[in-house]
Amino acid sequence: QVQLVESGGGLVQAGGSLRLSCVASGLTFSSRALGWFRQAPGKEREAVAAINSIGTLTYYVDFVKGRFTISRDNAKNTVYLQMSSLKVEDTAVYYCAGIFWSTKAPIGSWGQGTQVTVSS
Repeated sequence: QVQLVESGGGLVQAGGSLRLSCVASGLTFSSRALGWFRQAPGKEREAVAAINSIGTLTYYVDFVKGRFTISRDNAKNTVYLQMSSLKVEDTAVYYCAGIFWSTKAPIGSWGQGTQVTVSS
């Protein structure tokens, strides 16, 4: 059974930084592309960033380009999201998930997410 555990969220002022982590188990981590998603109150879950299985390719949606960096450590079964220059509109619950690299669509179940709140 796949388990994804996100952590690292919190309350930060606009312009600040946070580093999210997601530890995965129950899957062959090193063979799976991964993505970070977020869901703000009253909005649908949306993709934020993705990384291929060996960490050589990354993808970002336009509104986080230049501010967020996705990375992974296959030895630790962990994917990270370094977020900087945070904006109020980045406030959301952030989730990680395995994805299809071609479509960036999520595969399987979600973890509990980690709350990121950016204050003005």
